[in-house]
Amino acid sequence: METTHDTEAGPRRLASALIDTGALIPAWVPVYDAVPRHLFVPDVIWPGRSGMNRPSRRVIRSEEPEVWWEAVHRDVPLTTQWDDGTHTGSGKGRVPSCSNSMPTMVFTMLAALEPLDGHRVLEVGTGTGWNAALLSARLGSDNVVTVEVDEEIAVEARRRLHAAGHTPTTVVGDGAEGYPPGAPYDRVIATCSVGRVPPAWLRQSRPGGVIVVPWGPTYGGEAVVRLTVAGDGSACGHFVGSSAFMRLRDQRRNLPSPDAFPDSPEEGERSTTALSPEDVGDWLHMFVIGVRVPDLFCRVEWTGAGAYRLWLYDTGATSRAVIGYEGPAPAYPVVQYGPRRLWDELESA
Repeated sequence: METTHDTEAGPRRLASALIDTGALIPAWVPVYDAVPRHLFVPDVIWPGRSGMNRPSRRVIRSEEPEVWWEAVHRDVPLTTQWDDGTHTGSGKGRVPSCSNSMPTMVFTMLAALEPLDGHRVLEVGTGTGWNAALLSARLGSDNVVTVEVDEEIAVEARRRLHAAGHTPTTVVGDGAEGYPPGAPYDRVIATCSVGRVPPAWLRQSRPGGVIVVPWGPTYGGEAVVRLTVAGDGSACGHFVGSSAFMRLRDQRRNLPSPDAFPDSPEEGERSTTALSPEDVGDWLHMFVIGVRVPDLFCRVEWTGAGAYRLWLYDTGATSRAVIGYEGPAPAYPVVQYGPRRLWDELESA
């Protein structure tokens, strides 16, 4: 049972941390206070670790209430579902498919969204319902529409929202299609990432409306973009910060397998490079490579302790390249196959 001290200490401690970093700006402090995170966190979670998104071991509230409470009030994402709900084991699944997002990311994106009194907002990706509740507390439930593709998740989120006194329009459906009956919207926010902004979001936005969405290229990396919709239905804007979100289910990557690439009749073009594959794997580096070479993707083949081959492919399955790494060296071996020189394109990017 939570004591008064525990109930106050957790949320206040998290708020102080968010305020100190600038993520929680004064305009959102009253909303934060009115919508406690713990009301929107399931009893079974896989908390992220500080400074990274990789989830740690499972925590069950009934078994470890203090650990659960402490995790909820840290600035980390909380995975709440794996593999679209098919994973039921005690360990981690293969791919996270629902989470309660990292509070820093939640409030940074809400600040970028800049909703004003009277604005109508479309949220794509209800998840646990916390973000929809924050928007409802800020704008009123009648001005918020939230769409979730997973029916079970949507039902649970609706239950939590109603229990906390919020009644936004909750829709089970494909978020890529938006929700035409609620349009036009002044603001659109997505709590999932995309590789292309769905046209429906543009059509359902008012001229001058704002879309805030995590965007990531095929190669890797990701950043939140803030777009302003023009009168002709186009939109433009700037990236406002790094991010790491689950992909919109409609746009999950379906990349060719290595078997899809034709065997090269020649051995390939051999060369060396001074650029280490260790120096192109950071989040920002992958993002820039993906922006400059949109159809490039990679896979890693581990060959020993700390040794691996970095394979590059194009989504059209025409070319590939491989670079070997066994430790720091003056040069690294490269072999490039097919009509394109993919390592040269990556190195140029």
